[in-house]
Amino acid sequence: MIHSLAAIFLSVTTLFVTVFGSAGYLLPASCSGDPAFIHEGGGADPWYCLQNGRYYYCYSVGNGVAVKSADALEDVYDAEGRVVFRAPEGTAYSRDWWAPELHFIDGMWYIYVAADDGANEHHRMYVLKCDTPDGDFTFCGKIADPTDRWAIDGTVVKLNGQLYFVWSGWEGETDGCQNLYIAHMSDPEHIDGERHLLSVPEKKWECNGMAINEGPAALYLKGKTHVIYSASGSWTDEYCLGMLTYAGGDPLNRANWAKSPVAVFRKTETAFGPGHCSFVTSKDGKTNYIVYHANEVSGTGWNGRSVRIQQFGDILGVPVFGKPKT
Repeated sequence: MIHSLAAIFLSVTTLFVTVFGSAGYLLPASCSGDPAFIHEGGGADPWYCLQNGRYYYCYSVGNGVAVKSADALEDVYDAEGRVVFRAPEGTAYSRDWWAPELHFIDGMWYIYVAADDGANEHHRMYVLKCDTPDGDFTFCGKIADPTDRWAIDGTVVKLNGQLYFVWSGWEGETDGCQNLYIAHMSDPEHIDGERHLLSVPEKKWECNGMAINEGPAALYLKGKTHVIYSASGSWTDEYCLGMLTYAGGDPLNRANWAKSPVAVFRKTETAFGPGHCSFVTSKDGKTNYIVYHANEVSGTGWNGRSVRIQQFGDILGVPVFGKPKT
């Protein structure tokens, strides 16, 4: 009952800050969106992180992963990159490296990335590791639950001192709908139990183009844990962000997560398909930034995306992203 009441409170709060925040009302000064950086060189699924006073950008290079770093957030995108791993030919993971994420866990750096052999239905999640973020990463292997079904966009969420893996996957063996799943991790390289359904694309704003929940990313704000995810087809103008908020109890139980009733970040007249985000803070931890991709021109799909960074605020620990900047 306590968890249900918490979920109701979070849903109401989320609806309030989403409706009024997106309309430009009641926004705290910190979520004015300035400064905003739009990098015209293109890019998708941007993963940024901050560690030991330095910013890192992890991105795909087709059949491998590269990392850039800089002292200032606005300089990371244009910094010189270094390929930290490239897949060998003739393997189940030689092609289509999508949406890599760089995580620092227990003194070691890990990259989680989706890859296949050239056939999308063979996409699975893989793990790399290294003791430095811009060194040569070692291939650790696949990270999968016992079903070993199609999986992309895996991320790590820390809750109650435990690690959980959250990813986008198919319920069965065929495409047509992407759900979010969660599983407990025994360590940063392994899942040690069954997958559990976390979110189904069931609302209208999650089903434009196709019923999709993907690109989950953990956001920790004032004692609250959120999973911000992308919804609808990434090739559509309606690609947007939704939110799940942990209400306590067993994280593997879907009932202990409250879903935002509306999209928490969506298109405007000048920014289309905003989605697949990550989060960083200023070095003093006082300012929060969302990093995402969006299109300047309607209908340009995967070809017109650019990487964007802007500030956001919160109300009672619930993020208020405002509108995509142009």
